[in-house]
Amino acid sequence: MRATDVIRRPIVTEKSTWEASEHNRYVFEIDRLACKPTVQSAVEELYGVRVLSVAIQNRKGQMRRNKFGQWKTKAVKRAIVKIHPDDRIELI
Repeated sequence: MRATDVIRRPIVTEKSTWEASEHNRYVFEIDRLACKPTVQSAVEELYGVRVLSVAIQNRKGQMRRNKFGQWKTKAVKRAIVKIHPDDRIELI
C-alpha cells in the first residue's frame, strides 16, 4: 500500500493536541488493513520524522438514534504515533 492509502487523515482534537505538545504523540485515522510497520513507514515517508513507537486502536461503531430511527456509526482504526523528541509535525 502507498503511504497516502495507509494514513487517511490526522485526528485533531483537544486531547490529541495536548498529547502532541506534551508527549510528542500524534493520532491518525488509518486503513483497516494497516499494521504497525506499515504505519511507521508511512509516517516517516509522509512527514519526514523518526518514529519511536506505534500503538493501534480498533474502535467499534456506536449505535445512534433520533426520532426517525437508529443507525450504527462506522468502525474506525486509529494509530497513536510517538516520534523522536527533536522532530515535530505541523498539522494545523
